Amino acid sequence: MKRLLLALVLLCSASSSVSANTRPNVVLIFADDLGYGDLGCFGSTTIRTPHLDRLAAEGRRFTSFLVASSVCSPSRAALLTGSYPKRVGLHEGVLYPASKKGLNAEEHTLADHFRQQGYATACFGKWHLGDHPETMPTANGFDTYFGIPYSNDMNHPDNKGKPPGGVGGLDALWDDPESSLTRWKTPLVEDSEIIEVPVDQRTITRRCTDKAIAFVEKNRTRPFFIYLPYSMPHIPLYVPDEVRDPDPKRAYINTVEHLDTEVGRLLERLRGWNLAESTYVIFTSDNGPWLTFKHHGGSAGPLRGGKMSVFEGGHRVPCIVWAPGRVPAGTETRALASTLDLLPTMAALTGAPLPAGREIDGLDISPLLTGETEKVRDEFLYYAPRGRLEGIREGDWKLLIRHAASGSAGEAALPPQVLLYNLAEDIGEKVDRAAGQPALVERLGARMLALDASIEAGARPAWRKP
Repeated sequence: MKRLLLALVLLCSASSSVSANTRPNVVLIFADDLGYGDLGCFGSTTIRTPHLDRLAAEGRRFTSFLVASSVCSPSRAALLTGSYPKRVGLHEGVLYPASKKGLNAEEHTLADHFRQQGYATACFGKWHLGDHPETMPTANGFDTYFGIPYSNDMNHPDNKGKPPGGVGGLDALWDDPESSLTRWKTPLVEDSEIIEVPVDQRTITRRCTDKAIAFVEKNRTRPFFIYLPYSMPHIPLYVPDEVRDPDPKRAYINTVEHLDTEVGRLLERLRGWNLAESTYVIFTSDNGPWLTFKHHGGSAGPLRGGKMSVFEGGHRVPCIVWAPGRVPAGTETRALASTLDLLPTMAALTGAPLPAGREIDGLDISPLLTGETEKVRDEFLYYAPRGRLEGIREGDWKLLIRHAASGSAGEAALPPQVLLYNLAEDIGEKVDRAAGQPALVERLGARMLALDASIEAGARPAWRKP
């Protein structure tokens, strides 16, 4: 009898071990302000990205992948919570040093979900969801954090004392690599403590990669989740001195190519440690390129607009999903998908349900990863950078209702601009079809308002400083 009981215990233990070991590792890489057209595998002819191109060749490209905001903080909130920024109270623009709000720790984040399943969890890079201890990564599901708490063009503690801006100002900073230390006061945080002011931005991409590699090595015998939100290629641009191209007109190219090299270093370790077939790597960007900064900003390729725009160039970003043996190599899909969908998708892939009673906006797109289907999501809402609803996509149709900036006191408000595009035929949003489709405009407009009203009715508060 004792032998039978022992055998049963060993069998259960083995089954548990197999189950734990088959749970996939996940590495989520989030570039900052990288445009749709900035990778070789997404059409760039000026930027060399061999490591990301190989990732795409061995994985699956998503060519209609959208972020929930065309600016940093709201986009990051949506990625981690699976919710439109308005649902979690972070839709009203970017956060600044000592902003009195941030991501509410009551939210169920990607990191919370993985940690509850026994994963080791880490964030290495730009956070930008509040710089108070109550809002930092270690309060939101991450075991450890290393990176900058907000954008790299922001200064500790009050965002004052920054160098001159504009393209000319950025050229001058590129010409003076030491400016990373002499002209900025951007802090570096470990867990919840500032450990350097200023951080040397020339090495921040490399240092975050080093941290990710060390974390994988430490945790390669257990499941792990790494969120790697690089602070580049957001301006100001910096790279290590030994790889720097002195021509400021090549600053953006140089920076993205360095980022590609660092991604390649991490992928090399995953392959070398035989973790490729047990790991999902997802690479994407927080929003489109900052076009106003010319050669310090990227390209949206065939798309219209960029960062801070509700046109596709602001919301549609490159996305690659790599998981050898799980995701078909060398494939692509034009199916509509979003960062909103990553949380429920990861829940499905790891076999753990999301908390009951907490509404989110993401959908499980795991069948898109494998190519089992070509449609999961049919609708998507577009919010302007300050959180105002301005658009909806349904299938290939996209309606925009763009509001003019407020005029002077006493002036009559200008009527909104109504635009309708068929993205299957017109990816560049050049041909307005609104005049010829009045019934469709009316129906989409009503649906857009109804979805927004539902989100607002179910909205949860952001964390606010007492």
